[in-house]
Amino acid sequence: MSDRKVYLDNTATNPVRSAVVDAMMPYLKEAYGNPQSMHDWGDAPREALDEARAKVATLIGAEASEIIFTSSGTESNNLAIKGLAMAQQTKGKHVVVSAIEHFSVLHSTKTLQKLGFEVTEVPVNSYGQVSPDDVKAALRGDTILVSIMLANGEVGSIQPIKEIAAIVKEAGIIFHTDAVAAAGNIPIDVNDLNVDALSFAANQFYGPKGVAALYLRKRTRITPLLDGGIQEGGKRAGTENVPAIVGMGVAAELAKADMESRAKQLSAIRDRLIKGVTAIPHVILTGHPTGRLPHHASFCVEFIEGESMLMLLSSQGVAASSGSACTSKALKSSHVLTAMGLPPEISAGSLVLTIGTSATNDDIDYVVDTLPPIVERLRQMSPLYAKYVKEQGGK
Repeated sequence: MSDRKVYLDNTATNPVRSAVVDAMMPYLKEAYGNPQSMHDWGDAPREALDEARAKVATLIGAEASEIIFTSSGTESNNLAIKGLAMAQQTKGKHVVVSAIEHFSVLHSTKTLQKLGFEVTEVPVNSYGQVSPDDVKAALRGDTILVSIMLANGEVGSIQPIKEIAAIVKEAGIIFHTDAVAAAGNIPIDVNDLNVDALSFAANQFYGPKGVAALYLRKRTRITPLLDGGIQEGGKRAGTENVPAIVGMGVAAELAKADMESRAKQLSAIRDRLIKGVTAIPHVILTGHPTGRLPHHASFCVEFIEGESMLMLLSSQGVAASSGSACTSKALKSSHVLTAMGLPPEISAGSLVLTIGTSATNDDIDYVVDTLPPIVERLRQMSPLYAKYVKEQGGK
């Protein structure tokens, strides 16, 4: 085991900023009241909830009244897909999504199918990007909802959401985007994008885990998934997690303030990482080479399996991932890479390296130096590589 520690799994989660932790602490201690309570103990938490809602809304150019707090990006996506579809079902029962959506979207559409809805999955190109023309072609007279993610957390590609939204809105259809990987990392304005709903999560921009939000445009009908109290405007019942919500508000405020400088810093380090890793023979960069998240680098390393690579990297103190955090333990081909046209024998070597603000050039150089011998070691045990070498005449 190495004493050197390099964390390059920031799409899975980020560390919480110190200022965020400090802001949360009073609501774990003295200001512990329920914001729905009418007595004095509810006053400070209620005011904190309102303040956090405004900060979170500002991050994406929304109004405070358009923010619904949830427990995770997964819950936000479930509420959006199921809730919006159910609320519109008198108009039709057809939903359109892309083939590379997060499983919280794709599995939600499978639930809808069991309830009698029809679902169309639009394809992506080799960069993992959706064509607006393909979305337009998928629309029908009974289409009531379209959901295309803003950026993919596995390959980093950013989607042409503004162009897609224009097509969808012209047809009078509700449009949702999963922005969990993007919010806090790239500029977002919901009015400029012209989306009706947008999912995002605090841990993606250095806030706490267990808190997220769904933006819902005014007068957009949605069916709640949780029955109970009147919290979140009656759209999401349950006692609010005030400390986490306060943390999300502060994290959103900080993320917006330093987004430009942070993106510049991280994209320079990302490009250094991409250059170093792709110098290894038979390594493919996945996702768009330039139209990608500033902190995101993803690859397929041919002739080896990603899980073995992750274990050996971990033994050298490097945290990485293979595929999304929700699928990396499933030991099966990534649905994202499959949709991009990569065969299973190549997609099996998926490697995702996502960079945080603590990363340095020295960290990147350490990873670039550490990875080649790991790849070589695994290839020497690979029958696929042995076959390739034999076919190349031993070269």
